[in-house]
Amino acid sequence: MSSIPAPAPPLTVLVQARRAAPWMAGWLGLMLVVAVAGRQATRELDVFQIMLMRSVMGLVLLLPLVRAAGGLSALRTRQLPRHVGRNIVHYGAQYAWFFALTLIPLGQVVAIEFTMPIWTVVLAALFLGEPLHRRKVAAVALGAIGVAMIVQPGGGSGMSAGQLIALGAALGFAVSIIAVKALARTEQAVTIMFWMLLVQTVLGLWPALAVWQWPSAAGWGWVTLVAVAGTYGHYCMASAMRHADATVVVPMDFLRVPLTALAGWLFYAERIDLLMALGTALILSGNLLNLWRAPAPAGTGRS
Repeated sequence: MSSIPAPAPPLTVLVQARRAAPWMAGWLGLMLVVAVAGRQATRELDVFQIMLMRSVMGLVLLLPLVRAAGGLSALRTRQLPRHVGRNIVHYGAQYAWFFALTLIPLGQVVAIEFTMPIWTVVLAALFLGEPLHRRKVAAVALGAIGVAMIVQPGGGSGMSAGQLIALGAALGFAVSIIAVKALARTEQAVTIMFWMLLVQTVLGLWPALAVWQWPSAAGWGWVTLVAVAGTYGHYCMASAMRHADATVVVPMDFLRVPLTALAGWLFYAERIDLLMALGTALILSGNLLNLWRAPAPAGTGRS
């Protein structure tokens, strides 16, 4: 008598991480480019104009991926209200992030942004049903402590306006990531990207035209870098989300904190002190704790 094959076991966190890691490597590198090029672009152009130019360029840059995904049929969606809602939040968070680049050091902007995983883990558990194991909670806790050590908010005098704006961006990005994770259950990465760029183009058209000035050659170059890196960076993130839970992907993104701090030191002579080094060590430890022999939760397998 033949037996009924047992169902395939769910993917372990380590397997999910291995599948998502190449996409996250692309995300990390491209987001470093966005941070440096974005700061340079804001020295000449208003943030609204940068964001509009980035979205319009991004739609053009997305065309090869659309063709590879099957053409216009890949852009059809039954989730339009979710795409619109997600990108209203993301647009506001993105504006706050770029604006914060003009107010505080590069490393601080990204470090404060990494309060985002705290929100993401809670929101993923509440709205996506993703399990919370002690390793995940401990990984996020270590990362959050490390970020606090790097930020050293206000030297004890409270957070500055730039730090508060960056914190608001972090909360918005957390909501956006949860929305991407929910959309990725039924939508291709290219579909998510297309609607992000289209909705944000519509949202940003009027405010950008109100402050428009023709960029210099250098301005065009910096905005083009923002557009290229931003477009393909978000494609990498959306692809990573298709291979792993948000609570696996986001702690891997902690690496962006020390990498951006290093970029700030190299390009802008921003200070890296002992607390920065210790905070970085905690962040890396949290990543290793999250990925090393973590238990495989039931019911979270992926095809």
